[in-house]
Amino acid sequence: MARIALVTGGIGGIGTAICTRLAKDGCTVVANHHPSESAAAEAWKKDRAAEGLTIETIAADVSSFDDSARMVGEIVERHGPIDILVNCAGITRDKTFKKMELAHWEAVMKVNLDSVFNVTRQVWDGMLERGFGRIINISSVNGQRGQFGQANYSAAKAGMHGFTMALAQEGAAKGVTVNTVSPGYVETAMTLAMDDAVRNSIISGIPMRRMGQPDEIAAAIAFLASDQSGYMTGANLPVNGGLFIH
Repeated sequence: MARIALVTGGIGGIGTAICTRLAKDGCTVVANHHPSESAAAEAWKKDRAAEGLTIETIAADVSSFDDSARMVGEIVERHGPIDILVNCAGITRDKTFKKMELAHWEAVMKVNLDSVFNVTRQVWDGMLERGFGRIINISSVNGQRGQFGQANYSAAKAGMHGFTMALAQEGAAKGVTVNTVSPGYVETAMTLAMDDAVRNSIISGIPMRRMGQPDEIAAAIAFLASDQSGYMTGANLPVNGGLFIH
């Protein structure tokens, strides 16, 4: 029986690579997107179909507990209980702290951190009851080392791993693992749109002298989602080209 996987923020750059990899590994994959991205999600689904992959999409605002509950309920009704959850939804609202407004702080906390509680809470009890679950939280190198102008983002991403470590202890005896993946700079549409000088400056600070590929992040998630990774929990897997070594 194929494992059922839900990837929040699944139609983004890294999310797409994760969905593609899990689908190729034989999972039934559902990619979540924000309700405002419905047209983009339709086009995304067609692109995956052209690659020979059948990946469902579902709209939900994961910063809302109620909408997260509705989304998971619909997936369970259509496909069955969720075995693998990848919390990948995220936004940035970068400002120096001096210029950061409450709205910038709250938006990032709601989407990047509250969503992890909102969606995980919907699948947790079922995973414990069935004796199997894989929860993978996509954090960031900047949640480990901090970043100028990202007090909100760094705090949310560090909070994701705190959540991972605590929840891992609750699921360990029941066959449910909870882990974090912390990517460094990854080559996506967003980083490719950067000014060349800025991008080159970033790359010069990475020991591998290049940005990561989305597929390299997806490979780490595929391992943590697999049956073979059952003895690994509460870990933070850095995939950052040596940018931060701890």
